Amino acid sequence: MLGVIGAILVIGGATFAYLYATTKIPNPEDTALASKTTVYYSDGTTKIGSFAEENREIINCSTLPNYVGDAIVSSEDRSFYTNKGIDLGGIARALWNNITTGSRQGGSTLTQQYAERYYLGETTSYLGKLHEAVLAIKLAHTQDKSTILCNYMNTVYFGNGAYGIQAAAQTYYGVDAKDLTVDQAATLAGIIPAPSTWNPYDNPKQAESRYDRVIRIMKEDGYITAKQAQDAKYPEPIPLKTFNDFAGPNGYLLTTVENELVGNKAFTKEELETGGYKIITTLDKSMQSQMQAVGDERPAGMPESIQVGGIATDPRDGSVKAMYGGSDFLAHQLNNSTQATFQPGSTMKPFGLLGAAQDDVSFNTLFNGNSGLEFETTPGVYADVPNALNMSYGNINLYTATAKSVNTVFMNVNEHLTPEKYAKIVKEAGITSKINPDTLYNILGINSITAWDLAQGHSTIAGDGVKHTLHVVATVSKDKDTLYKAKDDATRVFDANDCALVQKAMLGTTSAGGTAPTLQYEIGRPIAGKSGTANDETAASFVGYVPQLLNVWAIWNPGEDGSAQQVPAFDGWGVSSTGYPSHLCAEFMRQALEGQEVLPFPTAEDTGKIGGPEGNWGIGGGSSAATQQQAVPQTTENNNDSKDKESTTTGDGDKKETEQQTQPAPQPSPTTPVTPTQEPTTPAVPSQEPSTGPTTPSTEPTTPGGGTGQNPGQNPGQGGTTGGTTPQTDQKGAGE
Repeated sequence: MLGVIGAILVIGGATFAYLYATTKIPNPEDTALASKTTVYYSDGTTKIGSFAEENREIINCSTLPNYVGDAIVSSEDRSFYTNKGIDLGGIARALWNNITTGSRQGGSTLTQQYAERYYLGETTSYLGKLHEAVLAIKLAHTQDKSTILCNYMNTVYFGNGAYGIQAAAQTYYGVDAKDLTVDQAATLAGIIPAPSTWNPYDNPKQAESRYDRVIRIMKEDGYITAKQAQDAKYPEPIPLKTFNDFAGPNGYLLTTVENELVGNKAFTKEELETGGYKIITTLDKSMQSQMQAVGDERPAGMPESIQVGGIATDPRDGSVKAMYGGSDFLAHQLNNSTQATFQPGSTMKPFGLLGAAQDDVSFNTLFNGNSGLEFETTPGVYADVPNALNMSYGNINLYTATAKSVNTVFMNVNEHLTPEKYAKIVKEAGITSKINPDTLYNILGINSITAWDLAQGHSTIAGDGVKHTLHVVATVSKDKDTLYKAKDDATRVFDANDCALVQKAMLGTTSAGGTAPTLQYEIGRPIAGKSGTANDETAASFVGYVPQLLNVWAIWNPGEDGSAQQVPAFDGWGVSSTGYPSHLCAEFMRQALEGQEVLPFPTAEDTGKIGGPEGNWGIGGGSSAATQQQAVPQTTENNNDSKDKESTTTGDGDKKETEQQTQPAPQPSPTTPVTPTQEPTTPAVPSQEPSTGPTTPSTEPTTPGGGTGQNPGQNPGQGGTTGGTTPQTDQKGAGE
C-alpha cells in the first residue's frame, strides 16, 4: 500500500512538474484584455460608436480607491493575499460535492477565476479545471497580487452586458470606477457569483443581501472601520439604460466601416471587436447630420413603404463624406446606400456620352430626337422606343439630348457604341453591379444598382477621368501607432477632356430646359446633374455634383414581397415622383456647400468630328434611327399650339433641322440663375429583354394629361414646358 501511495505521489508530482513546465502564460491581448474599438468622424474626436463583443473598457487600477479591490477580495477570496494561487481544501470540497450531489460547484480562488477569465475563457471540464489550477499556480509565482487583482477586475462579468469594473460602474451607477463609493463597490462585488440573476435590476433583494455580506466581511477583515460599516447603506442603481451603438442611423455607418475593413482583409471581424483600435472615418459630422435630416424628411402623403438612399463623396479622392442608409438600423438593417438596389434609369446615360467622346464624335452632332423610333434592341428583336410622355424634339445635338434626357438619341448612341462597349465603359468607371452587355436598353439604366455604385461610377467622370475607390475609413490606429491608412489608388481610366465634355453636357440638366431646371438656382452655383426614372416608375434617382462634392439620391417602392412597385404621387410631386430626388439633392447640397468656394468646372474642348470620324453618327448615319423619317418636333397631343412647340424646341440643334449644329448650349453662369421649367419624365422601357419574342413599349405617356407646369398640384412633373422668368424654388416634380 505504501508503495502504491508512493508511486501515485511520484507520478502525480512528475505530472504536475510536466504541466507546470509546459504551461505557457498566453498573451492576454488575445482574450480578456480585449477592449472595444471606437469609430470617429473625420475630426477624430466626435464618436460614432464602437465595436465590441462585450461592453468593456480596460482601466489603470492605480486610479481606483483601495476599497474597490478590497470589496472584491472580501466577496470572492478572503485568502487571496496569502494563498499560492489555489485552495486545495476548497477544491476537495467542491470535487466531493460535485461527485456526491451531481452539482457543478466551484472551488476556485480569485487567481483561478482570473486565469479562467483572463486567459482561458470559461472552463467547465475537469481537465480544463486542472489546466486552470496549474496556470493559477504559475501566475501566482510570476505576477504580483496587485496585477492579478487588477486584471480580474477588468475582466469579470457584472451582468447586463457589463464586463469589467469600469463598465459596471457606468451601467449601475453612471460613474467612472474611480468614483465608486464603498457601498457601490460592495454591491458590485457581491453580485459576481451570479451577475445575471443577483444584480440590482433583476433581483434587488438578493443584491442587497449580498451587499450586507460584503460589508460585514470588509469590517471583519479590517478593510473598513466599524463606523463605516454602521453608516453603510445599500445604494440604489440608476435606471437601466438600453443603449446600442447600432441604434438609429449609426448602425449603417458602423457596418459600412466594418465591411470595408473586413472586405479588404485589413482586419478580421474579431480583431475589430476586441482590438481596442481607434478608427477615424472620412465622414464629415456636419454633412452627415445634414444628409440624415434630408433623408429622414417624409412629406405629407409619402407612403411608408418608400425607401430612400443617398451618398455624398469627394470625387477628387474617393472619400465618402456622408451617407443615408435609413432612419433606424435596428428596424431596417438593409443599408439603402450600400446594399439596397434600384433601377437607375437615365442616370446611366452619361456613360454613353463618354463613349461618344471616346469615339471622337462631336457633341454638336445632330440626332433624330423624335419619339417612337424603332430599334433592334437585341439581335432579331425590334421595338418602338418612346421618349418621356411621347415627346418629340426633332433633330437635336447631344447637349440638348442630355438636358432633356431624350431616350431615342441615347439608343441611337448605343447602336454605334454597341451594348458591349457601353457595359465595358461602365465597369471601367468603377461600377461593379452587373450590366447586361447584349441589349441596347442597358444605356437606359435597366440593371439594378446601389447608390454607392452609382456614385462610384459618376465620381470617376466628376474626377476628370481618375478613378478613386470610394472609401469610408481614413485610418486605424492603436497606442499612437497607425496600423491602417486608406490607400491612394488613383487610376486614370478616361481622358480628362472627354470627361469634361460629359460634365458640360450634364450642366444642361440643371439649366433652363433641363430636367432639373431649378437646381443651380437653389444651390447658388453651377452643378452638373442627371435624373433617372426606372421602368414602370418603380424608382427615381438623381446624381448631382460640383468639383469637390458629388451627391446621389434615390427612392424606390418595394412591395411586401420585395417586388418593385410604382412610386405613387405624394405631396405635390409628380406621379413618377422623379423630381423628389433632385429636391433632396438641392436640400443637401445647399447646406453642405455653404461657405465653400465655388470651384470652376474644367474647360472642355469639343474637338470631335460632326457625325464622327467616318460621318456615320447622327443624321444621315447608318443607324436604324437615322434612316427613319425626320419629323418636325412635337409635344404631346394636348400641347400643339405654336407657343408649346417653340418651348420644346429651344436649345441647340433646334433652329435648323437640316444642318449640323456647330455651337453647344452655353454653360450657365454661377451669378446668373437659370429660368426653371418643367420637363417630362422618363418613359417606361422593358426591364429585361423577353425570352419568347419582342416587346414593344407603349408610345403613349403612362399618365395622361399634364398642365402647364406652373401648378405643382396639377400633375406636377407631367406637364408641359412653359417656363417663367423668375426662378421658382418651390417648383416640384420637374422630373426627367
